[in-house]
Amino acid sequence: MSDSNLSLFNYDDYAGEIICGVDEAGRGPLAGPVFAAAVILDPQRPLIGVRDSKKLTAERREALAEQIKANALAWAIAECSEEEIDSLNILQATMLAMRRAVEGLSTLPTLALIDGNRCPTLSIRSEAIVKGDDKVQAISAASILAKTARDAALQVLHEQYPHYAFDQHKGYPTALHMERLRLHGVSPVHRKSYAPVRALLGVKPAAA
Repeated sequence: MSDSNLSLFNYDDYAGEIICGVDEAGRGPLAGPVFAAAVILDPQRPLIGVRDSKKLTAERREALAEQIKANALAWAIAECSEEEIDSLNILQATMLAMRRAVEGLSTLPTLALIDGNRCPTLSIRSEAIVKGDDKVQAISAASILAKTARDAALQVLHEQYPHYAFDQHKGYPTALHMERLRLHGVSPVHRKSYAPVRALLGVKPAAA
């Protein structure tokens, strides 16, 4: 696959910076944690084929995840639980997971490039880049690590709660998932603040 889109980002503008790319996985699903990853790539050990995780097959993501972990200067993966998502809301939980990932790096970056249009509160400088996961290789790498980590976590949840078929839909609100939710009810790992789950619990939305 071509990395042509990634050339839109000009690293020359950030000469001298230690850059970490940051991305998340799992904001939309009805179940399971939200994950985030932070990656500092090694310019001396370039990676081929790293791009937005959504544009890769599961097999390719897994292979690239191993390469990223083996060749990056530093990487870290973090999460926020279903309970934290319900308590904080998904946006704030995602920001917290991102902060945890950056703080988990073994090398201190000077700049965090965040996929999206907003940044978590960090002790270092940060910059949000819309569609950064398809423009900045370090963010692409983070998207791959976050996605593969979350998929692995959902496989574990599938083994714990096989009747929900988490291995197939990864917690997203597919027709299959909604069918299983209606059939088996809400599990302990479902996000109870999400409207489809809340509706099954008979909880009315809070007044505006």
